[in-house]
Amino acid sequence: MLQVDPRSPVPPYEQVRSQVVAQVDAGQLRPGDRLPPVRRLAGDLGLASGTVARAYRELEAAGVVVTRGRNGTVVAATGDATEQRAQEAALVYLASLRRLGLGADDAVRLVRAVGDEQPRPA
Repeated sequence: MLQVDPRSPVPPYEQVRSQVVAQVDAGQLRPGDRLPPVRRLAGDLGLASGTVARAYRELEAAGVVVTRGRNGTVVAATGDATEQRAQEAALVYLASLRRLGLGADDAVRLVRAVGDEQPRPA
């Protein structure tokens, strides 16, 4: 849960930004986790929407989050470029399965089943 101290000399957008980074670093927020929409978080924290939007822009510029339009703002994939692409593919796959009424355990089971049937590339 994010909190903003109005008495702090640290600007509110920086408080939000640094708390999100700290939660990502601590593993409390993981790649693919969605952040609240700007307006909702601003309302929850008693801030202007522009303040939260600035924090999100700075987080995106630093590669901590990715904004996907209507799909919202999510914690960015970490690691090398191949790992990032794999995580993004996993997110898309899981979203597809959820639309079918299946969950993460089903995704893992299906990938293992298909993987066991396919020879590994040389």
